[in-house]
Amino acid sequence: MNILVTGAKGFVGRNLISQLHNIQNGKAKNYTIPAADLKVFEYDIDSDPAELEVYCKNADFVFNLAGVNRPKEQSEFMEGNFGFASVLLNTLKKYGNKCPVMISSSTQAVLDNPYGESKRAGEQLMFDYAKETGAKVLVYRFPNVFGKWCRPNYNSAIATFCYNIANDLSIQVNDPNVVMNLVYVDDVVNELITALSGIEHHEGDYCVVPVVHTTTLGTIVDLLYSFKESRKNLNVPDMSDAFTKKLYSTYLSYLPIDNFSYPLKMNVDHRGSFTEIIRSNDRGQFSVNITKPHIVKGNHWHHTKNEKFVVASGEGVIRFRDMRQPDSEVIEYHVSGDKIEVIDIPTGFTHNIENTGETDLVTFIWCNEYFDPNNPDTYFEEV
Repeated sequence: MNILVTGAKGFVGRNLISQLHNIQNGKAKNYTIPAADLKVFEYDIDSDPAELEVYCKNADFVFNLAGVNRPKEQSEFMEGNFGFASVLLNTLKKYGNKCPVMISSSTQAVLDNPYGESKRAGEQLMFDYAKETGAKVLVYRFPNVFGKWCRPNYNSAIATFCYNIANDLSIQVNDPNVVMNLVYVDDVVNELITALSGIEHHEGDYCVVPVVHTTTLGTIVDLLYSFKESRKNLNVPDMSDAFTKKLYSTYLSYLPIDNFSYPLKMNVDHRGSFTEIIRSNDRGQFSVNITKPHIVKGNHWHHTKNEKFVVASGEGVIRFRDMRQPDSEVIEYHVSGDKIEVIDIPTGFTHNIENTGETDLVTFIWCNEYFDPNNPDTYFEEV
């Protein structure tokens, strides 16, 4: 299958092409499109017009993602959003190619301004083309699209806010109560690839991305600032919320290349160190504990706090004693980085961990709640 993508260097175009190449190279196996015969034609504003002739002659499917959002002159709206579509369709007709054609329109096509008028004109051009030639057309009216690789400080509020907040720049919010309908670029790409198989989603005459997120501008800004603050308070965003998960992925894509890392507070003494990595209100705390050779750590128990220990490197022993029976036997679990396993730390058992090897003992620790200095629920007791 030969696929022509116009606007190949744009936001949606780059994301679509990258996934088509993943399918082509056998890296993305979650689609029904056969990879063996897949070929992608990439066309953009700086391409040789002669290439469009070749591509239109041989294409089996066309994604027309080319368009103008922020022209210098308003007349460029019609030229970019209607004019190029005309050239594209006329070239397909020239070669008698009736392959399916998709066009990227906007929910703003209903507006009575130069941008909306140009989008409506492009849509009508497609519908007329379908009637004239019998070719299948797919007109998508996208709401606001967000995700990685979107140009900031251009025509996307989310891209601008992500970039500015990640780069310690100010943002301007005129009305935090403005309601926004949003689609995530990966959901857009999945829908477009689904359309290749002829099972696109419809609402009347238009095609749609089935997953739409509705929220307010103020909520988006609050989330973005919480993402930035998470490097300090270590709180993980609520990944059970689909929009938050997608917005966090988007935010991270705008981090400066010299700011991918951030320091953690290491609590260090002669025994080794203890460092909290992440925490969440409903998923607890995740930390790494380093114990020096022949050192014992712990010797405490909890009423409600419970933990899971995973030794990733080194050798050691984890000991337990039931607090109900002071003279009960000591239970031992020998652990090693050569055999990764989880050791549950039940409530009501005093416990410790000893490094029995000659190298550092590295233990990952999950706790069901993050440490509260006012209610630590931790009581010293020798095993």
